[in-house]
Amino acid sequence: MNDLLKLTGIVLLAAPAGEYDKRVVILTKECGKITAFAKGVRRQNSPLLAAASPFAFGEFSCYEGRGTYRLVQAEIQQYFREITEDYESAMYGFYFLELADYYSREGEGEPELLKLLYAALRAMIRKQQPKKLVRYVYELRVLVLNGEYPEAFHCACCGTTEHLNRFSLGRNGFLCETCAPGEGRRVETSTVYAMQYIISAPLNRLFAFTVSEEVLEEIQWIMDRFRKKWVDHTFHSLEMLI
Repeated sequence: MNDLLKLTGIVLLAAPAGEYDKRVVILTKECGKITAFAKGVRRQNSPLLAAASPFAFGEFSCYEGRGTYRLVQAEIQQYFREITEDYESAMYGFYFLELADYYSREGEGEPELLKLLYAALRAMIRKQQPKKLVRYVYELRVLVLNGEYPEAFHCACCGTTEHLNRFSLGRNGFLCETCAPGEGRRVETSTVYAMQYIISAPLNRLFAFTVSEEVLEEIQWIMDRFRKKWVDHTFHSLEMLI
């Protein structure tokens, strides 16, 4: 029998498998995304009943099989129950899980994505930022981790860092006032600064700021169009939010 693996992660998806089992997808720091089966977990007396549920974060003990894992034990540090108690928060939370599932890979450690997901879920609980802002901060930072995000520090046309005041979807970034007469959408300087901050801030400060409603609306306008252009996937929880 293979050695017992202890993996730190968050459950992204849980679905019935057979009469009493569950198939769970876990984003782990050590092995990236894994699929594990929890035997008998749907019985009321199962010690894994709560652990094999979306949002559960902790240490999962698994045996590796042929292409899948068998979950045998879990020490859960956070269930994020506060998120599931509110419909809107739950939809945002499930979107965060879906986005992590879409971008994570099997067999490759995902420590940064895992930390980002955990931080975003914590931000939803703290309620220091509007839910919509947490969503777009998380969404943009996920794109940053995957190297496909809007150019926010230089003019996407000439490269200057000065007077960036328009966003062009066609050029995938901000443009300076010299290069952009009439092109794209004019945005506030604060919007440019906010996106620069989201792209570059340390994780422990990423969810510690707020913006005006106008800036949030502009970030939403940019990110919704950028996502539709570059992400060829339908997120079901996101459809419930729109």
